[in-house]
Amino acid sequence: MAWFDDLKTPRIKSQVSERTSKVPEGLWMKCVSCGEILQSNTLRDADLVCSECDHHFRMTAADRIALLSDEGTFDEYAEDLVSNDPLEFDDIKPYKSRLHAAAVSTGVKDACVVGRAKLGGLPYHLGVFEFKFMGGSMGSVVGEKITRLFEAALEEKLPAVTISSSGGARMQEGILSLMQMAKTSSVIERMRQEGIPFISIVSDPTTGGVAASFAMLGDVIIAEPKALIGFAGPRVIQQTIRQALPPDAQRSEFLMKHGFVDRIIHRHDLAVELREWMWRLGYRTCRFPPSLRKA
Repeated sequence: MAWFDDLKTPRIKSQVSERTSKVPEGLWMKCVSCGEILQSNTLRDADLVCSECDHHFRMTAADRIALLSDEGTFDEYAEDLVSNDPLEFDDIKPYKSRLHAAAVSTGVKDACVVGRAKLGGLPYHLGVFEFKFMGGSMGSVVGEKITRLFEAALEEKLPAVTISSSGGARMQEGILSLMQMAKTSSVIERMRQEGIPFISIVSDPTTGGVAASFAMLGDVIIAEPKALIGFAGPRVIQQTIRQALPPDAQRSEFLMKHGFVDRIIHRHDLAVELREWMWRLGYRTCRFPPSLRKA
């Protein structure tokens, strides 16, 4: 039966050959919108915008800072603030363990980074959210950082800009996290009385207590394309009102159509238009110091 032996299926090798090539991890990324496979380096050079469908990927806090500040000008403050677990919250995992794991994986101590920066030579105060840190949730530390950002803008009479990307208030801090909504909003009222510009940029997603407080109180509210913006999620709303929502409900285009957002700006144009808005709000009302009016 030698002829039969020749027709048998060859035995599959149990070990991978040393000559088999391996693709390095992280070299490619799949677009969650169109499914296109994109080279990571090329995608990063394009500010994390898909070249096929124009989908805006979520950015880290460091990427946001690099996008909206002149190189080497960002000076962070309040970086040492950390939560002390005021409620000693413990569910599946202790809150302190969650905080530690998030800090290790993201490289930041909480879900918001604030500092003084320059954009096109124009100084301003910038606050950016890190969504990978517990969903960008706002607890006592985030509320304090945003408040210090606004207070610094008040003191120096410079514009304040926040870039929100958050799931809302942090449940592990209970009522203390909800109090941050009033805390941050009250400082914005002082800014308005002093005529200090506040520009709020909302990205995907901006929801919950962040959307319900300072993120929607800007003198100008700018959104990225197709960003999810709202208080509760679509499923919760539909279950509450027992009606189906429009397909694009809670997206930036829908909100702009109904007057909830002032501008939708593509990420490639954001830095240029942001500086223009800061200059327009400040120069025409003489809010900037005289030394900056010719910048």
